[in-house]
Amino acid sequence: MKTELWRVAKLGEKPSRTFDEAALRFLTEHAGTVDVTNKTIHIRHFRAVFAGRKLDSITRDEIFEALPEVSQKSKEITPVSNTTKNRYLGTMRAMLNTAWREWEWIEKAPKLPELSTGKKRIRWITREEAQRLLASIRTDWMRDVTIFGFATGLRQANILGLEWTQVDLVKRRAWIHPDQAKARKPIGVPLNAEAVIAIRRQIGKHDTYVFTRKGKPCLKWDIGQWNGACTRAGLDNFRFHDVRHTWASWHVQSGTPLNRLMELGGWSKYEMVLRYAHLAPDHLAQHADAVTIWAHNASDVSGTAVQKLSVAG
Repeated sequence: MKTELWRVAKLGEKPSRTFDEAALRFLTEHAGTVDVTNKTIHIRHFRAVFAGRKLDSITRDEIFEALPEVSQKSKEITPVSNTTKNRYLGTMRAMLNTAWREWEWIEKAPKLPELSTGKKRIRWITREEAQRLLASIRTDWMRDVTIFGFATGLRQANILGLEWTQVDLVKRRAWIHPDQAKARKPIGVPLNAEAVIAIRRQIGKHDTYVFTRKGKPCLKWDIGQWNGACTRAGLDNFRFHDVRHTWASWHVQSGTPLNRLMELGGWSKYEMVLRYAHLAPDHLAQHADAVTIWAHNASDVSGTAVQKLSVAG
């Protein structure tokens, strides 16, 4: 330690920092943010491997080897998907890059590319299925939270953490502060009639939070009741986050421009909104006639061209 302190004082070298020091500072700086709980889970997992290690000695290969392989939900042990592993990598990437660029604790952070994930179909449901789901939810607070989710597209954490100071029922709007938003940008939330009704049912239940459970803040989603409601409604593999996908899908199908949807949903990247573009290709309809077999005017669709197609058939 004396040697290290001498080298820092005389040679200008940076003091060696440990993983534990970085973890503590990182989580302290992120306290109160929407995803601090997940970051804490990720850090706790890596700490079992890197506790006491010098921060600049941790390599990329070691981080990948330390990624979780299985998880236990209830009594079932299931393999961890690459999507979940990428979340763990994201936390480590953020911490190490911060230690490098902002704190100047290390000379360079290892590159941690994301693991490959298969492109999955966006999971959304129809309005009729949504009605069945709401009718299958047996607790009022979960039903109102779900209604509000379908009406606004807000993430579950933002709904459960919504405070009365973030709501204006007269002007029918709500807002999410930057430190509460995943993209760290404020979100303005226009409230439709269904959202307003869901909020009005909460008046008088709690002084601070809008949505509560038995008069207390909703600290945790009841996944058991949710899965039971989905089963009763005949919905397979439908998570609460898919309520947000459904909201976005309904918007696109109703003609909401993608740039407006991006603003409504608080997405930071346009690519995130493009996932829903295929649900309403109406803006491409005018180009469809460019590749007809027989050249004809658009107004002649029901005339000569159709007759030619019938003959060809």
